[in-house]
Amino acid sequence: MSDPNLVQQMRADWNKRAAEDAYYYVAFGRRGQGDQEFFDSAADVVHALEAELKRLPAADRRSRRALEIGCGPGRLMRPMSWNFGEIHGVDVSDEMIRLAKKKLKDTPNAFPRATDGTDLSCYADEFFDFVYSYAVFQHIPSAEVVFSYLVEAWRVLKPGGILRCQINSLPKTAKHYTTWEGVRISAGEVAEFASEHDFQLMAMEGLGTQYMWVTMRKQPKGWFSALVANPPRSTARIRNIVNAHSGEPIVPVRGRFACMGIWIEEMPEDCDLNQIDIEVEGEQAAPIYIGPSAFPGLWQLNAIMPEKGRTGLLPVEIFWFGQPLCEPAWMRVAPAGPAVPRLTSLNDGVNLLSGSRITSRSVKLFLEELAEPELLEVRVDGAVIEDLDVFCKDPVNERFEITFTLPDAVGAGTHSVELRLGARLFPSVKIEVMG
Repeated sequence: MSDPNLVQQMRADWNKRAAEDAYYYVAFGRRGQGDQEFFDSAADVVHALEAELKRLPAADRRSRRALEIGCGPGRLMRPMSWNFGEIHGVDVSDEMIRLAKKKLKDTPNAFPRATDGTDLSCYADEFFDFVYSYAVFQHIPSAEVVFSYLVEAWRVLKPGGILRCQINSLPKTAKHYTTWEGVRISAGEVAEFASEHDFQLMAMEGLGTQYMWVTMRKQPKGWFSALVANPPRSTARIRNIVNAHSGEPIVPVRGRFACMGIWIEEMPEDCDLNQIDIEVEGEQAAPIYIGPSAFPGLWQLNAIMPEKGRTGLLPVEIFWFGQPLCEPAWMRVAPAGPAVPRLTSLNDGVNLLSGSRITSRSVKLFLEELAEPELLEVRVDGAVIEDLDVFCKDPVNERFEITFTLPDAVGAGTHSVELRLGARLFPSVKIEVMG
């Protein structure tokens, strides 16, 4: 049973945020967004969610139902509604739901509703084909509540239905979680939950990041234990191994592109990430994605390269419940390219869509391949910034978010931001500080 005080706090905090600036707290773009800008910002997320619909059996879209957990003002529900006969949304915030009903008044198949913030008891068993949640569990301070939602998602999904959601899988460094900086749950915990609750784990993309995408398919009760007791025999065969990013027949040994895509014929449909082990010359790789069948009898299995490994023509073996899934295959592994630390963007720290036009006196830098963030030095007009807030967004790709407040001496007008990483000097970037 969830703490009623926690639920009340969640509702109060999100009602307050909704009343202050709902669009900002939902989409993080900038304060004071208009309807068009806000709803347009959903395009990339909707595209990624729609890709997962390929996992569902072929059916008339009008016969399908979807549910969004944490729907806010309906930013995703409106464009996603095209894919379903009915789309439902729940949110702990009464104010968010009030806005959603207003914004979705011209979307007759969309049904937002306020709930207690911990379960889906307002819906019957096996009611939905697709359940999704985007950037919501990151703001729940209790792992119990997050897992309660996942259990409920299994209940309300039809057999074979798909759950697609995000989990904050950053390291558990915080001593206290809030309704903004929510609980952190490791990939291992998600995998264990899936096997215990008969979810077929199909994807865990963005391991160790704040926004790890997870895809699970509902299987009947007892599915996993039955497989453990009597694994089906496999007749699978590896057709090809390529770079998962580029499709080229060569994979770097480490770095941001060190991910293999294994194309497998006749892979058993019960395979999931919990039972598959992949070894490259005896070293363990990390399986992260099993795609929907691209062609009849052909699946894509992606895995991050082992931390330890060498270059050359190396054997790849795949095991299922400890037994070979198929015959070994060979993969070309190349040396990793040199790390190139780089500034990918500079924005206002609050109004991210304002770019280098600084309106809040807060500046946010995004850098990639930053192996030694402790060596980073930031200057504004030659003066060193002493207090940098350094946050690792993605440990695999060494993506960092650096935030700082402009000193009082920096007034309105054009200024220069310079970055130095040891002996490396980055090109300076101009910012325009508003008065």
